[in-house]
Formats: sequence, structure tokens, C-alpha cells
Amino acid sequence: MTVADFDAWARTQLVAVEDCLSLWVPADAPAGLGTAMRYAVLDGGKRLRPLLALAAAHAVGGRRMASLRAACAVELIHAYSLVHDDMPCMDNDVLRRGKPTVHVQFGEAPAMLAGDAMQALAFEVLTPDSPAHPDEAIPAALQARLCGLLARAAGHAGMAGGQAIDLASVGRPLDEHSLRDMHHRKTGALLRASVMMGAACGDIDAAAWSALEVYGDSIGLAFQVIDDVLDVTQESDQLGKTAGKDVDANKPTYVSLMGLDAARRHAFELRDQAQSALTRSALRDTVWLSLLADKVVERDR
Repeated sequence: MTVADFDAWARTQLVAVEDCLSLWVPADAPAGLGTAMRYAVLDGGKRLRPLLALAAAHAVGGRRMASLRAACAVELIHAYSLVHDDMPCMDNDVLRRGKPTVHVQFGEAPAMLAGDAMQALAFEVLTPDSPAHPDEAIPAALQARLCGLLARAAGHAGMAGGQAIDLASVGRPLDEHSLRDMHHRKTGALLRASVMMGAACGDIDAAAWSALEVYGDSIGLAFQVIDDVLDVTQESDQLGKTAGKDVDANKPTYVSLMGLDAARRHAFELRDQAQSALTRSALRDTVWLSLLADKVVERDR
């Protein structure tokens, strides 16, 4: 497969995700809430998490509608986390996805509520009412499994716990083990969950499941290492968010711990670990997952 093939596949998937998000994120939620929610999640971002979910589902021959719902649910959780992380009580950021952050655009209280509502909506998306078409039905056991994977990745053991460690670590040096643990939770858990939710939509044996867990863990950490690199090497207009904010906030990063060149090398080592895991999985078609691993470390924003 070529890069052009991947780009064509990704465009098709992202159109489907955007269409579903536009359909499922309500414009008519009361008192402007829907407008803030749609501002936060539509028409922006790399959509890496949905692509991982859909690529993993492709690799296991998974149910299409279930994987689309998984892709949208994980993006809703990601979007909610960005809204809350950007608020003055957290990172106090003013730029996200190339536009003013939600609390800047709508105010702090509406931003908090928009994040809360998107978090709840993610689980609504995973537990649909009776579908109009039988082929869109998602078995109750699969709905429960997807909800469990997402909840664990978003909660105290995952993203929220990682953010708590991050806030508590400002101005404090962390060793590599502690930094890895923080990012495994804060960033990696949701990226890994994206892969595993996609994989849960199809038939997969224990060995392949374990291999995909390693893949998800590896690219989850690689993504954060590259984020740390880009924070000190790119400008805000390129990133679509405020550059240099981790240095300004005196936060521990892979660059501050390892140095710029070593951090870059580490990201590529993690990419190689992810590729090896895909080989061990013996799944029938992991080409999109493989190319996504490359994209994670080769990105410039």
C-alpha cells in the first residue's frame, strides 16, 4: 500500500466520522450548550483516535457501525478532555485546533458544561436505541465491553489520573519511570483504548489481543514523546495550539528529561516496538495500523 492509498482510506473514514459526529452531537441542546459542544468537537483535530479505532476494526474484520460508534465515542472523550484541560483552573490555554479555546469563546461555565455533556454523550453513542436497520444493531455484550474499555481509559486509572499527576508535577523533576507512568495514563490510555475498542468490534484471539495492547501502548507513548518534541521545535500557528507552554509552565517532559535528540530517537524506538507487535499479532490486514504508527512519529503538528 502507498501513502496515497492510506490518504484515500483516511479521507473516507474521516468523512464518515464527521458525518456521524455532526448527526449525533445535538445542535439544539438548551441555552447554547449544543453550539459549544459542536464548536469543541467538529471540524478540527487530527482525528487520530477515530482512525486507530477504525484501522483496528478493519484488521479484525469488525462490525462497521460498531466501529464507527467506537470511533466517535473516543473522539468525544478526547474533545471533552481538551475543553477541560484548556480551562484557567488547569492549563489556562487560549488556542486549540487553530481557534480560540471553548472557554475563551463561550465562557468558563459553558465550557465546563460542554465538556461534561460530551463525556456523557460518548456513552450514549455506544449504547444506541433500536436501530432503523438490523445491520446497524450492536449486541448488548459488545456495547458493555466498549463502555468498559472507554471508561477505564478516561477515568482515575487513565486520562483523569494522568492529568492529576501532571498538575501535581509542575516544577518537580520526574524520573523516566514516573514520566512514563504519567503519560501512559494521560495520553496513552485513550490511544490504546481506541485500538482495543476497534479490535473488540471483531473476532480476535488472545494472542492477537495482547499484541494489539502492546501496539497501543507503544504508539500512545510515542505520540506523547513527539508532542514534547514539537512543543519546543514548532510555532503555535503550525501546531494549532500554544507552543512552548510546557517549558513556560515548568512541566516535566521527555525533552527536559532526555534531551531533544534522544527524545526523537526514543519515539522511533517506540514506533518500531509497535510495528513488531503488529507482526506478532498475525492479523490478516494491519496495513492501516502500520501506516498510522509511522504517521504518529513523522508528524509536524
